[in-house]
Formats: sequence, C-alpha cells, structure tokens
Amino acid sequence: MNNQRGILAVISGFSGAGKGTVVKELLSAHAQEYCLSVSATTRSPREGEVDGKHYFFLDKADFERRIGEGRFLEYACYVDNYYGTPKDFVYDKLNQGISVILEIEIQGALKVKERHPEAVLIFVTPPTVEELEARLRGRGTETEDVILSRLARAAEEVEYMNKYDYIVLNENGKIAECAEMIHRIIESEKRKTVYGGELIESLREGLAAYKKGE
Repeated sequence: MNNQRGILAVISGFSGAGKGTVVKELLSAHAQEYCLSVSATTRSPREGEVDGKHYFFLDKADFERRIGEGRFLEYACYVDNYYGTPKDFVYDKLNQGISVILEIEIQGALKVKERHPEAVLIFVTPPTVEELEARLRGRGTETEDVILSRLARAAEEVEYMNKYDYIVLNENGKIAECAEMIHRIIESEKRKTVYGGELIESLREGLAAYKKGE
C-alpha cells in the first residue's frame, strides 16, 4: 500500500445503466486498490446479511444521534428507514490509501460533493435511450408500468448529468472496458495537486537550500 490518500469516487447512473455490474468488475480487477462503501441503515438485516459487511445495522435512536453529530456524508429516509454513508468508515479507508467507491443516486451524490468537494462524481450511462430501454425490457422481471416509471425517472435524472465530473459510457458487452475507464479516471485524479500535498511539501523542503540568496 502506498502512502497516498485514496480517492472518494461516487458512481451514479440510470436504472438499467449497469453501474452495479461495472462496480463489481472494478472491485474484482483492482481488489487491493478499492473498496465499496458500507452504508448504515435502520432496517432489519435480511437473511444472510452480515453487520459491517453488507450494512452497519443501527437502531433509529443511534442513527439520529449520529446525524446530530454530523457523522454521515449523506443520509436519507426511505419507507420509514434511514440509510446513510458513515464518515468514519470512508475516511479511515481513504487515509489507508484505499479509494472508496460509493454507488448512490444523484441527490445523495450531490450531497457528498457538497460536504467532500474532493469527491469525484462519475455518471455511468448507455450510449443511447434505445439501449437503456432495451436493457430494462431485457430483464424480463418488471411490468410495463415499472419500465415506464424508470424511464420517466431517467428523464428527470438526465438534467443533473452536467453536475458530474465525468460521464462514462457502458456499451453492451464492454463491462471490463467501462470499469477500466473508471479506474483510469481515478488514477488521473490522484495526480491532481489537491492530492499531492505531502509530495509537494517534501520537494519544497528538499529544494529550500537551493533558493537564490539563501
């Protein structure tokens, strides 16, 4: 593990864009460099779910206490249950030099960017609307009404795409290429000066003796 701080990468996309599959490929191909953020929730564990691996399971009072203490990068309430991204988990991994992947919807992504400006927002999308619709229909598990509601939601979400730092195409049959593109983006972000503070300071100290007049 190197001493460079990790990158917080927030990945969003339309329902049917394949972002979950892309994230799994990224984590598989670069297992030592990334981890998936573990969310906290107040819902009960489902069969097979492990605390600390799938979610951090909290009761409502504990979750709300942590909200008051500012311990979430973002949080929301769905169907009477809280879901949130714990700061401690994310920052511990980043400080270890591990880049953290946070796969969340747009509103949560924008909240993270507001509270952690160095976060990199990446939006995954098929190249065309026709391909997006074909993927939704190809699942074969959703009713026509559900498919149309997902497309209607995508019509709303497209208005926020320009708030993302990068847009990455996930073309049919090119999951690995899409994951590798995201990896290259994150590697490029590591070379920005905002992440190079320790290196810059080291070079500054080493070159101090060569300043003119000193």
